[in-house]
Amino acid sequence: MNRFFTKKENVFADEILIDNPEDVHHINHVLRLKTGAVMEISDSAEWEYTVRISSVTGDGVRSKILDKQKFSREPEIKITLFQCLPKQGKMENIIQKSVELGVSRIVPVISARTIAAGHGDFAKKAARWQKVACEAVKQCRRGVVPEVAGATPFSATVDAFGAGGFDMAIFPYENEEKYSIKDALRNIAVSPRTLAVAIGPEGGYSDEEAEALKAVGAKSVSLGKAVLRTETAGPAAIAMIMYELEL
Repeated sequence: MNRFFTKKENVFADEILIDNPEDVHHINHVLRLKTGAVMEISDSAEWEYTVRISSVTGDGVRSKILDKQKFSREPEIKITLFQCLPKQGKMENIIQKSVELGVSRIVPVISARTIAAGHGDFAKKAARWQKVACEAVKQCRRGVVPEVAGATPFSATVDAFGAGGFDMAIFPYENEEKYSIKDALRNIAVSPRTLAVAIGPEGGYSDEEAEALKAVGAKSVSLGKAVLRTETAGPAAIAMIMYELEL
């Protein structure tokens, strides 16, 4: 069943309006849905609905509410992925897979070893990355589209961890040989509700960056015997977290 998103203020007593031009065009001219067709709509905040289309025009799609439910596919744990920017073309795949696995927010990071050449206009890329996140949510039928923030310097990651905004923060590190992500997730008294994961670039974190993360309370962990690529490490860590704390 097709899934779309709308603003909370577009949800009325027995009717929902979709007025986003791209979605209206997609419903009208790509999917060619007609009056009477059934689809799903999320209010992007708390509720998801099954609706039947009552009218389709160039300005909006109106639907009658058939059923209303709390989000059923949103994880309780909120994971923020701080992903150092990879080489061109890899970020979209990281976003897609991380969203499918349940990440709540993605922050692109520029670190000392980030290969920035070819990244171009970050603002334009951020808009594209947000669209990738939205499409991934529709595919896996989650209720909320994770935010993809603008590119930030590594120092902002350290500041975010140091500010105490997360119950727990970890960073996979190729030089960590003794403490695994399993150790980190199982040796806690209370399961965290907010968790940050920091992933380094192709060249890994510098020693100074690793020490800076540790200094603000982030735990250095191993993801296993193999050293994973940056585009693999984030989704792998999220999957491990979800298995241990959510399933």
